[in-house]
Amino acid sequence: MTLRVRLTLVAAGVVAIVLASASAVVYFTMRHELLAQIDTQLTNEAVALQQHPGASFRGPEDFGGNLVEVIDVQGHVIGGSVSGVPVDRRALDVATGREAAFYRNVTVRGYRLRELIAPLPNPLGAALVVHRLDDMDSQLARLRVILFLVTLGGIGAAALAAALVSGTTLAPVRRLTAAAERIARTGDPSERVPEGGRDELARLGHSFNTMLAALEDSLEAQRRFVADASHELRTPLTSLQTNIDVLRGEGQLDPVARRHLLTDLHREAQEMRSLISGLLELARGGEAPAERSRFQFDELVESAVDRARTRYPAVAWQTQLEPTVVEGYPDRLERAVWNLLENAGKWSSDGAGVEVSLGGGELRVRDHGPGIATEDLPLVFDRFYRSAAARSMPGSGLGLAIVREIAEAHSATVTAEQAPGGGALLRLSLNGSAHPNETLTSS
Repeated sequence: MTLRVRLTLVAAGVVAIVLASASAVVYFTMRHELLAQIDTQLTNEAVALQQHPGASFRGPEDFGGNLVEVIDVQGHVIGGSVSGVPVDRRALDVATGREAAFYRNVTVRGYRLRELIAPLPNPLGAALVVHRLDDMDSQLARLRVILFLVTLGGIGAAALAAALVSGTTLAPVRRLTAAAERIARTGDPSERVPEGGRDELARLGHSFNTMLAALEDSLEAQRRFVADASHELRTPLTSLQTNIDVLRGEGQLDPVARRHLLTDLHREAQEMRSLISGLLELARGGEAPAERSRFQFDELVESAVDRARTRYPAVAWQTQLEPTVVEGYPDRLERAVWNLLENAGKWSSDGAGVEVSLGGGELRVRDHGPGIATEDLPLVFDRFYRSAAARSMPGSGLGLAIVREIAEAHSATVTAEQAPGGGALLRLSLNGSAHPNETLTSS
């Protein structure tokens, strides 16, 4: 059963309940009013008899009006214009004064009658005043038919209106459904649904389009990533294949050429390893290990600087590290710090210095190399981006992109700027993840 049908049935059901309740109230109110009018007539008749016991009894024999039958205290009929009205124990109790006057419905010779039994002054007994209910019954019958037709008409109108309204209201939902089915069928998230209005469904359409745009961007980024990764892997693989083919050749290589060839193979294998490691890091995206931990970040940085001194011995590494505790993922932050140091060491000439400082929850790495060109500043953290000056140097263009990925996983930020006096300054701000001037106590 579709949502539109369910909404239509619910609306029709609610209207049916409301109309049925209203019809019942109208019917019983009308019935009460008609009976009250008849009872008033019967009461007036009885009061007239009580006030003038000797008056003639009124009413035709054909039950056309209020008819009267008078009984004595023994229950004998002593006058009146109606015969056959039952005289039972309750009527005798009224005649003898043991019970007050009362109304009731009786049937005489197939006629439904409204009866009032009222006491008369002694020694007369009681008066049985009756009125036929045929007219009231016919009016109530017509009223029942009218109310039934009104209820049916109201239910039909409500169902039609609900179907039209739900059809119009659910049109955006149908468009969303159709769009989702087409996207699932074609795999193309470029489609958009029309937007308009300010209601919840319009917001749903806007959110759906936003989701499609994000999905399209994600798929495009994935395609670019695969294409870039394929391109970056192709070059070292081709070089490896070429060198291996030379080694496998029938000609004999002299020891020097062979050593140079093996050195090239080792370097290319290292570049492949670094490139694959970077690709795997980027493929993880914002995904992070399940468990975060607290660790001494200044010690991690100091360890990474010691490693950089070994890797780049000709560079003068200077540190000024403030004790800092970080809540995060040590292995990933170690990778980010190393990439920043490696970038600075790669661009530093022999004898140049690199200043590494940590304070206020921010790591700053400043080198004295050629610096970053103004047009390259917005792009240095993009995947596979390599400036014109960097294309002649080893690397894949993934190092700083990995730093940004790791920073985002820690709700941190990383920026690059031109340092005063030349060189580059890169800042890794850990924001709320860092606790400056804290030291973990050993247990």
